[in-house]
Amino acid sequence: MGLVVQKFGGTSVGNVDRIKHVANRVIETVKGGDQVVVVVSAMGKSTDDLVSLAKDITENPSKREMDMLLSTGEQVTISLLTMALQAKGYKAISLAGWQAGIQTEACHSNARIRKFEKEMISNHLAEGKIVIVAGFQGVTENGEITTLGRGGSDTTAVALAAGLNANRCDIFTDVTGVFTTDPRVVKTARKLSSISYDEMLELANLGAGVLHPRAVEFAKNYHVKLTVRSSMVEEEGTMIEEEVSMEENLVVRGLAFESNVTKISVCGMPNDICGLSNLFTTLATNNINVDIIIQNVIDSENTNISFSILSEKLTETLEVLEQNRQNLQFQEILHDTGLAKVSIVGSGMISNPGVAGQMFKALSNQGILVKMVSTSEIKVSTVIDQSEMVKAVETLHEEFELDKINVPV
Repeated sequence: MGLVVQKFGGTSVGNVDRIKHVANRVIETVKGGDQVVVVVSAMGKSTDDLVSLAKDITENPSKREMDMLLSTGEQVTISLLTMALQAKGYKAISLAGWQAGIQTEACHSNARIRKFEKEMISNHLAEGKIVIVAGFQGVTENGEITTLGRGGSDTTAVALAAGLNANRCDIFTDVTGVFTTDPRVVKTARKLSSISYDEMLELANLGAGVLHPRAVEFAKNYHVKLTVRSSMVEEEGTMIEEEVSMEENLVVRGLAFESNVTKISVCGMPNDICGLSNLFTTLATNNINVDIIIQNVIDSENTNISFSILSEKLTETLEVLEQNRQNLQFQEILHDTGLAKVSIVGSGMISNPGVAGQMFKALSNQGILVKMVSTSEIKVSTVIDQSEMVKAVETLHEEFELDKINVPV
């Protein structure tokens, strides 16, 4: 008998009929001889509805109370799915994150899992039960409920798979696998039969919404066999693994994009050895994630430092910078909103020079201005005007012939 962890997203459990369909998918796995742990998200857009309710009360709700509120969404789903399984004659039990033994750091709204105590789940499995776990949530060592950030149910599933030494972890979603880019935006996007952990991690960090970045990180670190597949149709998905066979001439394997990006420029900072450290340590201490960074030295005494963030963090970032103006000693802050990030990813870029130049030329030919650039061994990211985002993605998808790849399905 094997052990399988299955995760179903909000769309997959969006209404009662879909919850019953998920129950049938779980039962099929059980009939195949496997023990099953299921991780679920909140139903449909219920998390957005809860956020809207909070905003009706106050524009600035505390992060602790938001975690208390948002954690209820998944608890609704686990109860209903457990009832659906019990109604079909199967033993099942629902567990909130804290009941399942998921302990996190003391950081509300975007906590990281610190450890997983598997005894509770293991005991229920030994009793022949299907265990349904609320994704996206955990508890601190002091008993505070926390959430893992948007997409955190993916992380919950992979963490459980690692901790339980599961045979595999299946991420069921509303798409049939990992595509060269979002098929809802680029109609010629093609499904990949497999992709490496590193490539998937880059794509996830760069805005591809199919998997949460920390879930991929967990899978890579603990060698979890991970598959992304559709909850709606029976079709082979995409395997995420350590090494994949490279399709012929496939230098770039995927495109990711992210809207609502803001560029912040901290101008007139002292040009000394501690300037960068002081600035980004201050931001990190306040849990503000920074992406692309550019330093522009003005003269021997002054420097300008620009970086990109998600626009939703703009107000908080400006407040933190102003509160630390005396320590950081900058002259002014500028910000540029209405931006987007478009990135190309592929392990083949390591051994193929000139990919960045090809990317910039393709964008230039379309009149698309690049405002910021970031690179690694397997990716190139550009920040452009958000109004040009879709055109840029379509252009680059065609430029690197991702629409012509004969990808096995």
